[in-house]
Amino acid sequence: MNQLAVFLRESEQILADFDAWREEHSDLDGWPLDDDEHSRRAVKRDADTWRSFNRVRAFAKELVATAEAQVQQLNAAHLQSRWPWQLSVLDGALTQLGALEQDWLETRDALPPTARPGTFAYDDAVAERNDEAWSYLDDWSTHGKALLEIHAAAQDLPPRSPALAPATTHTRPMAPAAAPSSVARR
Repeated sequence: MNQLAVFLRESEQILADFDAWREEHSDLDGWPLDDDEHSRRAVKRDADTWRSFNRVRAFAKELVATAEAQVQQLNAAHLQSRWPWQLSVLDGALTQLGALEQDWLETRDALPPTARPGTFAYDDAVAERNDEAWSYLDDWSTHGKALLEIHAAAQDLPPRSPALAPATTHTRPMAPAAAPSSVARR
């Protein structure tokens, strides 16, 4: 969760920096005063966001799956109606990001041996991947906080009422939050 929180902070700052620059360098209708510089800034925004998301990407699917399980365990009174939709958006964005990464790897492997970081062919292919990934990265930046909210709710709230849990013959007191009992995990 810490890596997700870092990504969320970084991506928010990356976008805020880009938006602040764009605000200062656009005309009254919102059109950039310098298209080339705007493009360079957008490429940097996309690359920085991709780089930041890489700290989460390896276990992002697990984060979504865990949150989906936690939502199933929470009392209905403590659920946010937007969470299932947000989890769906995050999962769909992961699928698209995975496809873009696979396309990038195939493109990279097809580049000539002289195409290395710093060459136009390589950097242009990376920029294209990042540009195509931007909306999915923005989905994670926008909706990723739901994972933190769900995790916090699951840590602070007991599971659904015992009437929904399998019947037991006796009742055990709940263990402290640091060492949940097997009953508390259901």
